Amino acid sequence: MTELERVPHGVDPTVPSSARVYDYLLGGKDHVAVDRAVAEKLLAVAPDTRQVARANRRFQVEVVRHLAEQGVRQFIDLGTGIPTSPSIHETARSVSPACRVIYVDHDPVVRLHAQVRLADSAGVASVQADLRRPADVLSDPNVTGLIDFDQPVCVLMVGVLHYVMDEEDPAGIVAAFRQRMAPGSHLVISHAMSESDPQVIAQLTMATADTPAQARFRTREEVLRLFDGFELIGPGLVPVHDWHVGEEPHIPLLNGMPQLRVDGGVGRLRA
Repeated sequence: MTELERVPHGVDPTVPSSARVYDYLLGGKDHVAVDRAVAEKLLAVAPDTRQVARANRRFQVEVVRHLAEQGVRQFIDLGTGIPTSPSIHETARSVSPACRVIYVDHDPVVRLHAQVRLADSAGVASVQADLRRPADVLSDPNVTGLIDFDQPVCVLMVGVLHYVMDEEDPAGIVAAFRQRMAPGSHLVISHAMSESDPQVIAQLTMATADTPAQARFRTREEVLRLFDGFELIGPGLVPVHDWHVGEEPHIPLLNGMPQLRVDGGVGRLRA
C-alpha cells in the first residue's frame, strides 16, 4: 500500500500533521513521509526530542491517574492525537470504571483511529472538532450526553495550544472552557517554550511555516496567563519531565534540560 493510500479521503499527504509528527516521535506507525521529514529535521538539531515526546506523554498519563485518584470522573482531551496506549480512558478507568472520557481532534486520521478503537467503549466518545471553536465542542451531542458540567471535569490541552496562533486567541479558547467548568475542575496544559534552543525554534518554524503543524513558542509568563482563574497544583509549571506528584520516587526520562523545552502544569479552578 502506498503512502497516498494510507490516509483517508480529503487528507493531503504533502502537508505535515502535528498529530502524525508526534506519532512518529513516539514510535508509532501512522505517519507519512512529510511528517517524518519534519520530525527528522527537529531530531537533527535536538536529538533528545523523542525523550521529550515520551516525557510529555508520561506527564499526561500521570496527571490523569492522579486526578482520577482524587475523585475526578470526567475528562475532555482536546487535541487527542493518534491513540497511544495507555490512553486517557484506560488510565482513568484503571482507577474507576465510572470515568467518562471525550476525545476531541480535528484531524480525520485521528478520528478514523478513534472510531475503530472506541467502537465498543461505553462512556467514551470521539468528536471531530477544532478546539479553536469551543462552542462547537461544548455543544456537540457526544459531549453534552456524557459530560455533566455541574460536576468537576478535567480539560486536557496537552501539546496543543502551541499550534494556536496569537490571532486565534488561545486565552479566549481556554476561557470559553473555564466558563463551563464547575469549581473543583482542572485544566492541564503542556506547551512548547520560548526557552527552547534557538536552533530548534528556527528549524521547526522553517519546516512547518504556513502548515497546521506550525508552532508558536511562548514564554513562561505567557503560558502562566493561560491558567488565569486556576490555582496551580503540584510542582507548578515545570518541564514535563520534572512534573510529579505523590510519594513514589520519580525517575525522569531526561537528564538536564532538553533542547526542545516543553513545560506542563495543572490548575484547579478556584471557587
